[in-house]
Amino acid sequence: MPGIDKLPIEETLEDSPQTRSLLGVFEEDATAISNYMNQLYQAMHRIYDAQNELSAATHLTSKLLKEYEKQRFPLGGDDEVMSSTLQQFSKVIDELSSCHAVLSTQLADAMMFPITQFKERDLKEILTLKEVFQIASNDHDAAINRYSRLSKKRENDKVKYEVTEDVYTSRKKQHQTMMHYFCALNTLQYKKKIALLEPLLGYMQAQISFFKMGSENLSEQLEEFLTNIGTSVQNKTGLVSSTWDRQFYFTQGGNLMSQARGDVAGGLAMDIDNCSVMAVDCEDRRYCFQITSFDGKKSSILQAESKKDHEEWICTINNISKQIYLSENPEEIAARVNQSALEAVTPSPSFQQRHESLRPAGQSRPPTARTSSSGSLGSESTNLAALSLDSLVAPDTPIQFDIISPVCEDQPGQAKAFGQGGRRTNPFGESGGGTKSETEDSILHQLFIVRFLGSMEVKSDDNPDVVYETMRQILAARAIHNIFRMTESHLLVTCDCLKLIDPQTQVTRLTFPLPSVVLYATHQENKRLFGFVLRTSGGRSESNLSSVCYIFESNNEGEKICDSVGLAKQIALHAELDRRASEKQKEIERVKEKQQKELSKQKQIEKVCSPSI
Repeated sequence: MPGIDKLPIEETLEDSPQTRSLLGVFEEDATAISNYMNQLYQAMHRIYDAQNELSAATHLTSKLLKEYEKQRFPLGGDDEVMSSTLQQFSKVIDELSSCHAVLSTQLADAMMFPITQFKERDLKEILTLKEVFQIASNDHDAAINRYSRLSKKRENDKVKYEVTEDVYTSRKKQHQTMMHYFCALNTLQYKKKIALLEPLLGYMQAQISFFKMGSENLSEQLEEFLTNIGTSVQNKTGLVSSTWDRQFYFTQGGNLMSQARGDVAGGLAMDIDNCSVMAVDCEDRRYCFQITSFDGKKSSILQAESKKDHEEWICTINNISKQIYLSENPEEIAARVNQSALEAVTPSPSFQQRHESLRPAGQSRPPTARTSSSGSLGSESTNLAALSLDSLVAPDTPIQFDIISPVCEDQPGQAKAFGQGGRRTNPFGESGGGTKSETEDSILHQLFIVRFLGSMEVKSDDNPDVVYETMRQILAARAIHNIFRMTESHLLVTCDCLKLIDPQTQVTRLTFPLPSVVLYATHQENKRLFGFVLRTSGGRSESNLSSVCYIFESNNEGEKICDSVGLAKQIALHAELDRRASEKQKEIERVKEKQQKELSKQKQIEKVCSPSI
C-alpha cells in the first residue's frame, strides 16, 4: 500500500477492522522478506562453503606439488628441471592458499555474520510475536464470547465478576502484545534495507581485499616465470587435449572475423595488424597455420581445407599484416611487392639444381644476371647498388631456412666449432644438476622468444647494412619459394654466449660464443626482425675465417634483444679488462718477489764470502 510506512500503534487498543486489514498487509510483507532473506542466506552460505573448499583444495595442491620430488615413478627419471619448476609453482599456490584463507575469514565476519544475525534474531522475533499475538487475540475473543453468553435472568455476581475480570485481563494482554508486534513490524521495515546491504558490502570489501593481496603477491618475476612456462607448453599439443570447431573465417580490414554455423553475423576473432603467421604442425593435422598477435599475447591455430587455401590464407594475412589494404591500390602494391622480391633475390643453388634436373638434356642454360630491386638495368646507380650489395653478400650464396640441431647432424664448421651439446637447460636460471655450465656463473641471464628465419654467409661483418641486406634476401626467398614455416626457440643471452633452446625439450640447439658475435642490428622499420653476424672458422671462402648472418623474428622485442646483447658484450669486456689487470698485477708481484729472492740470495753470498775480522 503506497504512502503507508508504519503501523499506527495508537490504534492497537481500538483494534478496528481497518487496523487488522493494515496488519495483514504488513504480515504479508514480513513473510515475503523472510522467504527472500532465507534464499539469500542459502546462496551466501554456498559462497562461503565453496570458498572454504577452495582454500582447502588449494592448500592440498600446494602440498602435493612439494611432494613431487619425493615420488618415484617407474617410467620417469629424475627431472630436476620439472622438480624446480613445480617447487616454484608450489610457493605461488601456497601464497594463494593463504590469500584464500584470509578471504574465507573475511566472508565469515563481514558477510555471513550480519545476515545470520538478521535471520536468527529479527525474523525469528517477528515469527514469535506473531504466534503470541495470535494466542492473545484468541484468548480475548474467547473471553468476549463468555461475557456475551452471561444470562440476563439468572444473574450471578460471582460469575459476572470472573468473566469481566477475564475480559479485562485478556484485553490488556492483547493490547500489550499487539503494541510489541506492531513495533517489531515497523522496525523490520527499516532493518530490511540494512540487512540486505550490509552482507553485500562485506562480500565486496572481502573480494577487493583479496584482489589487492593477489596483486601485491604477483611480482614481475612471477609474471615472467608464468610467461616462460606458458610459452614452453604452448606447442605441446600432444599432451593437451583440444577441440576443433568448424567455422567460417573472413577478413574485414585489419580484423580476422569468425562466424559459426547458424549465426546471423560474424564476430571479431583477433586483430591481425602487424601480426605474424606461419605454418605449424598440430596434432598430426594437415594445412595448419598459426596467427600470433603483434604483442605475442594471443595466438590462434587454424586449419585450411586444401593446400591452395592454406597458402592463400598465409599470403593474405601477411599482406594484411603489412597494412597494404590501407593503400589506394592494394592489389597493385601487393603484386609490385611480389615482383620486386622476384627481381631482387637469386634462388639458392639447391633450387637452381632442382630446375636444372627438370630441364631437357639438349637445352642450354641461359645466362643469369643479378639486378637491383629498383632502377633500369643499364643505369649507373643500379650498377653501383649491385656492386655495393655484392660487397656485402656473395652472389649465389645458399640460404639455410631451418636450424640443424647438433643431435641430428654434426657440421665441423658449425656445431663442433660452437661446442654444442644435447644438455637440457633450465630457462628459469635455476641449476638442476651438481655440475655448473659456463653460463650459470654469468651475471646476465635474459630469455626471449624468437623464430628462426634463415642464415647465409656474408662477405662483410663491419657494416649494419649487411644485416639489412640479409634480411631482405631471406624474406624475399621465403616469399618466392612459399616457405612459411619457422622454428620457434628460446634465445638465452648471457655474458658468455647466446643459446637457442628448444622450448619443448629444453635441449640446446645452437650455441654462439659471444666474442664471435661481431655485429648485431634491428630492422629499421619492422622492429620484430633482428639479426647478428657470427665470425667462425672455415666456410666457403679460401681464408680461415668466415662470417655468417643469422636472422630471427621476435615478438616486437628486436631492439630489446640487441640492447641485451650489447650489455652482455660490455659486461664481458669489463670482465676481460679486469682479468688482464689482475694478471698484470700478479705478474708484477711475481717479478718483485723474484727480485727480492735474488737480492736476499746475493746478500747471503756476500755475507759468506766476506773475511772475518
